[in-house]
Amino acid sequence: MQTLQKLRHDVYHLPEYLYLEAKKTKTIPEALLIVDGDKIFFVPYLLRRCDDIIGEESNIKDIYDVISPYGYSGILLSEAAANSPAFTNFAISQLKYLLREKGVGSAFFRLHPILSHNFHTLFSPGTFTEIGTTVSVDLKLSNSQIWAQTRRGHQSTINKCKRLGFTARMVDCGQYINDFMEIYHETMNRVQAHKSYYFNHEYFADLLKIGKNLHLCIVELEDEISAACLFFESCGIVQAHLGGTKTKFLHQSPFNLLLDYTRYWAKERGNEFLHLGSGVGGVKDSLYDFKAGFSRQRHNWLKLGIITDEEKYSYLVELRAKSLRIEVEKLLQTSFFPAYRIPY
Repeated sequence: MQTLQKLRHDVYHLPEYLYLEAKKTKTIPEALLIVDGDKIFFVPYLLRRCDDIIGEESNIKDIYDVISPYGYSGILLSEAAANSPAFTNFAISQLKYLLREKGVGSAFFRLHPILSHNFHTLFSPGTFTEIGTTVSVDLKLSNSQIWAQTRRGHQSTINKCKRLGFTARMVDCGQYINDFMEIYHETMNRVQAHKSYYFNHEYFADLLKIGKNLHLCIVELEDEISAACLFFESCGIVQAHLGGTKTKFLHQSPFNLLLDYTRYWAKERGNEFLHLGSGVGGVKDSLYDFKAGFSRQRHNWLKLGIITDEEKYSYLVELRAKSLRIEVEKLLQTSFFPAYRIPY
């Protein structure tokens, strides 16, 4: 927390968030801090054992890998670090060395699209690759400019919801969390979401511990909640975390009104961005297209994949290839990283 007080960060970097992610994924929450005067390099991550790849394998009990928690976490830099390419590249080499010393074979980090906006110029070429594109609302614009950047179809839907009597408001998270969970799980079932998008009651109970950084917006029609979304707020960034719409209200699209309300609410609180995110997995799908209708502002979403120990990495790839009865080369030719965790 002392480090985060010196850095612009998101809720995804908070220890409370990392702890709940570690609990959910049965991993170890850690962070790496490299400091040289006022130059700071900080990255939180989850440390995973690799003995879950092909079951109980005695030789891999002491091999680990590293992954970012769910959402937009990644590397944070102080202003001085962001003006020192020599330091940032040294920090990447130290990251690789320190993780290898811990028995880590590979590390995969998803970065924060807003907080890493200039990383391509700070680090050596090829350090990062692009996951996709995310959307955010520029809250520094005037209300009329924000509205003008809204797709005409979204404008029509928002106005229709208002005419029908739908209203949006921020509510107490603890009081309404069960209502939110019901709507969220109904939504995930309806869209047949991947199991990684399902969260149990304990997860949401832990999420409430984030406290003042967590907000819940709901849309109601005659005292019935039609849509709901959880938002994070930190350092001028409001982030849509999880949300959904009741199936019976899908035709009216109240989630449009929810996002419309939230962007002006976030602006009034002095924030700079309402980050809506991307499509599923960073792909420009129907979800991305929906979000893109609320703003013209875009961000590159980057990832960092590092083989920290070639020997351990090759060993795990060979084990996985053998268990899948495919050639090692075929596994390595995929774009999935780490290759030994490719879903089959």
